[in-house]
Amino acid sequence: MSNCSSRALTLLSSVFGACGLLLVGIAVSTDYWLYMEEGIVLQQNQTTEIRMALHAGLWRVCFFAGREKGRCVASEYFLEPEINLVTENTENILKTVRTATPFPMVSLFLVFTAFVISNIGHIRPQRTILAFVSGIFFILSGLSLVVGLVLYISSINDEVMNRPSGSEQYFHYRYGWSFAFAASSFLLKEGAGVMSVYLFTKRYAEEEMYRPHPAFYRPRLSDCSDYSGQFLHPEVWHRGRSPSDISSDVSIQMTQNYPPAIKYPEHMHISTSPC
Repeated sequence: MSNCSSRALTLLSSVFGACGLLLVGIAVSTDYWLYMEEGIVLQQNQTTEIRMALHAGLWRVCFFAGREKGRCVASEYFLEPEINLVTENTENILKTVRTATPFPMVSLFLVFTAFVISNIGHIRPQRTILAFVSGIFFILSGLSLVVGLVLYISSINDEVMNRPSGSEQYFHYRYGWSFAFAASSFLLKEGAGVMSVYLFTKRYAEEEMYRPHPAFYRPRLSDCSDYSGQFLHPEVWHRGRSPSDISSDVSIQMTQNYPPAIKYPEHMHISTSPC
C-alpha cells in the first residue's frame, strides 16, 4: 500500500509539473492576456461605436478593430505616432502592465528547473533529497507567478479607476485565455510542489524504518578470526585492550623470564590465544 502511494505521488507530481510548465510557457509566449475596447456611445440610438480594440500580451500588442486593425507591434514600440490609441489611459495601461513581465519569466525558469530535478529524482529514487529540492522550486515558481498576476491586475485596476467618467465614453476590458493559462499554471505548480515535498517525507520515513538500529553495530573483539580488530563504524567505536591482548602480553613476559637452556620439543606448542 505504501509502495502504491509513493508511485501515485510520483506520477501525479510529474503530470502536474509537466502541465504547469506547458501552461506557463504558452501563457508567456502568446498575446491574449488582455482585451480592450474603446469607443463612443451614440446618443441618437444608444449604440456603441468601437474606435479601437486590441489584445495584448507580455511582448506584443495586436489591433483587431479601428484604424490599426490587423497590425501587431512589439510592446516596446506601441507608442509610435502611427498607432492611434484613443485615450492616454489606454497607453498607461499598456505601460504599467510591463512591470509584471519579469515575474512570469522567473516563474518559467524556476518551474523548468524544478521539472528537471523532479525527473532526475524519479529516475534515481535513492536520492531522496531531490524530491524535496524540486518541491521547493515548484512552490517558488508558483509564488513568483502569483506575484506577477497580482501586479498585473492591480496595474490595470488603478488605471481604470483613474479614467475620466463620461456618458459618451465607452471602455471595456477583460482578461484573455493566456491569463487563464497562467492562473491555472499557478495551481498546478503549487500542487506539484506539495506532492513532491510529501513524497520526500514518505521516502525519508521508509528509509528510517528499514535502517538498522545503531545498537546492531558492534566491534569484533575476538582474535579467532582473520578480521579481528575491524569495526563497522571505526569513527564511532573506540576499542580498548581486549582480554586476548592482555593474555598475549603476559605469555610473552613469562616466556622471556625462562632460562635460555630450557628448550621445548618441536611437537609441543603453547597456545596463547583464549580460543
